[in-house]
Amino acid sequence: MGEQPLVDVDQLRSEVQEHYAEVAHDPDGEFHFHTGRRATSRLGYGQELIDGFPEPCIEAFAGVANPFSWGLPASGEQVIDIGSGGGLDALIAARAVGPKGAVVGVDMTPAMLERASRNAEAAGIDNVEFRSGYAEALPVPDGWADLVISNGVLNLVPDKVAAYEEIMRALTPAGRIQIADVCVEVEVPEEARRDIDLWKG
Repeated sequence: MGEQPLVDVDQLRSEVQEHYAEVAHDPDGEFHFHTGRRATSRLGYGQELIDGFPEPCIEAFAGVANPFSWGLPASGEQVIDIGSGGGLDALIAARAVGPKGAVVGVDMTPAMLERASRNAEAAGIDNVEFRSGYAEALPVPDGWADLVISNGVLNLVPDKVAAYEEIMRALTPAGRIQIADVCVEVEVPEEARRDIDLWKG
């Protein structure tokens, strides 16, 4: 059973969607985080990870770290990218798993889903699919994934217990997770946890 969220979940999702739709439509805009090549460079994405991708595949990247610092998925594996955004991490994973593997990117922002699908087409990658969904209700069967990745998204989810329960449901018994995110090491005051601006920011 998940946690009882301290914020209005629908309002939080709506504001997060609005915020990341701005990134999808104007990735060079003013945000409190880095995007595109500047972000990949700062976060340790080696050139070998992004070589060959058209610029639109990279410019809306808005991650917080590099989930592939633990290694790329293996050929033939099945991967879920939670909060896939513009799709760069999913595309990197799809290229790594090859034609015998598959990647599902899950995102709740329609503008990002549209952009990610366009990016996959532009990159000529056809073993990746982008689906609308939430971290707490992943649109994949039980035990489908060998690997679940996520980059800067689970911190936006109010019910993290439910999200991790979904990850465990979606993984094979031998599956693994590679999650890059923002964490705090002190108890967050309840007043702050009720502030949607802090959640989305």
